[in-house]
Amino acid sequence: MFHKEGSKIIFITLLLSVGLIFLADALVKDTFWLLKSIQIGVLVFLLLILQFFRNPTRVADNSDHHILAPVDGKVVVIEEVYEPEYFKDKRLMVSIFMSPINVHVTRYALNGVVKYSKYHPGKYLVAWHPKASEENERTTVVINNRVFGEVLYRQIAGALARRIVNYAQEGMRVVQGKDAGFIKFGSRVDLYLPLGTEVNVKIGDKAIGNKTVICNKV
Repeated sequence: MFHKEGSKIIFITLLLSVGLIFLADALVKDTFWLLKSIQIGVLVFLLLILQFFRNPTRVADNSDHHILAPVDGKVVVIEEVYEPEYFKDKRLMVSIFMSPINVHVTRYALNGVVKYSKYHPGKYLVAWHPKASEENERTTVVINNRVFGEVLYRQIAGALARRIVNYAQEGMRVVQGKDAGFIKFGSRVDLYLPLGTEVNVKIGDKAIGNKTVICNKV
């Protein structure tokens, strides 16, 4: 299954790929190794686009008592930081970096009501840059959960990402594990949790969206 945000790009890439394969066959058919190199290269590019927009079906273990990873990727930061946009105080930040080969669907990490949702235009620093969360193109969403209270997550564009899609709107009641948006071509998502939250992941861990439990609370 592929994400709906990739339908246009997949369609255009498919048309271009077919066209390039036939064009190569017509222009360089006398040079077998060059023809096959071009055709294989085109097919590899098409496969990369298809895998980037894949959207595997994952059923979340829905519960108000845990927060799930919102995306696939590598846990790169776990630290107390000052959150200047909404909370304006210190929070525990868990940051997950997505490489171009990861699934790039963003899913709601917890149940609740969307209290805040805002898009910020910005730069395209590499996603792991310390200033990326403040200066890059990004969206900020706050969900109020009955167990954890208000939890903020931030979709951050990377050096390759040029479009962030965010479905959260203020006042919406959202369900853990459902589709929350998409970030195209390399990115990062930061979770801002209440101080004192004990997390179940460590730096370097591989997170799986809708599966990895970031933290629990009884």
